[in-house]
Amino acid sequence: MIQPFFLIGSAFYTLGVLFLLFLNPTSGHVDLITVGWAHWFLLGFVMMIIFGAMAQLIPVVVEVGHFSVDLYYLIWPSLLIGTLTMVVGFWWIPDVLAYGGLLVLVAMVTFLFETFLTLKKAERITLTVKSVLWANIFLTVAIVIGFLMALAIGEGVVLDVAKWLGAHAMLVLGGFVTLTIMGLSLILLPMFGLSHGFDEKPIERAFLLMIGAVIAYVIGTLIDWNWVRWLSLVVAFISIGFYGYQIWIIYQTRARKAHDIYAKTMYIGYGSLAAALLLGVVTLFSDSEQVLLAAAWFLMLGFFSYLINGHLYKIVPFLVWYERYSPLVGKQKVPMLNDMLPERRANWQFWFTTAGLVVGGIGLLFGSEGLFHGGVTLMVVGAGFMFSSVRFMLSFGKELDKAA
Repeated sequence: MIQPFFLIGSAFYTLGVLFLLFLNPTSGHVDLITVGWAHWFLLGFVMMIIFGAMAQLIPVVVEVGHFSVDLYYLIWPSLLIGTLTMVVGFWWIPDVLAYGGLLVLVAMVTFLFETFLTLKKAERITLTVKSVLWANIFLTVAIVIGFLMALAIGEGVVLDVAKWLGAHAMLVLGGFVTLTIMGLSLILLPMFGLSHGFDEKPIERAFLLMIGAVIAYVIGTLIDWNWVRWLSLVVAFISIGFYGYQIWIIYQTRARKAHDIYAKTMYIGYGSLAAALLLGVVTLFSDSEQVLLAAAWFLMLGFFSYLINGHLYKIVPFLVWYERYSPLVGKQKVPMLNDMLPERRANWQFWFTTAGLVVGGIGLLFGSEGLFHGGVTLMVVGAGFMFSSVRFMLSFGKELDKAA
């Protein structure tokens, strides 16, 4: 059930990086080509992978079973077709934008419906449970605003798209994606790093500050007070700073010191977050479009991508092993999780992607189209290795399915 989410999400990531070759790095963030690519990347890759991961992780976080796990069979086809249709609308045919937005809305509402009813059964309300709850509340508001914006572009509904674009992005990136990452970090990072007994106060502060920042930004947009939006961004950056400090605490208390592909990916991911935060602070005091695009580059292609792809190297082998090999334990020889990881391909993916991330980011920062496309070319190679690795891990032991 989870396999399509990971396979489709990895395909969107690979093609999304490839499409960057056809983007003009000097285009503004409100250019419809750039907006279309952002939706391709965030909906097709980030959301698709998060939804697939949440199908597995929500029961772990909430400590109860899903309300109806079968609803996930509706989510990925709706999100897939809706995302493709929306991108077509942004790039070529505005009239179909509303139809794509409706399908994405169906996928999101289905996910929210299942998640809220699952969370309702929770008996122990941890910070992670709260983060999932608030993340999905913000996602609900974001998809309503996003659908209205799609109607405004495709059907002429009266709505100031330029005004609400920032609030939509804040709700999705700060409200849903960042809060989800914060909550799941408390589960995944200590589990994979074997960290115990660490102080959680920094992430508690980060959690409350991000909620306040997102709410303040939406209110600032509603009443059209720029100073409120500016202040909310400052609070959001402080929140991310507390989150980064929490990650440092977890890193310092970890028992597992191995510098494997997962650890190296996390290093670059959180390094990219620091770069995005630094560039984001600069944008608060300047109107430089180049700095803003560079900040978005390190946030999306660095932080989000590395965290997602790095965790795929951990999550996918475990899920495949549990599905195909756990019934055979004690009956025949079964592989170790490390045997299911294509280490050479993963390392090639890491080095090509990291080189491309740095070169492409410098190209955006200095407005160099040559450097930007050179970096993207390196990332395309890395994305190819990533997709190949995901396919390898998902197909490992597939002959057992036929035998069964």
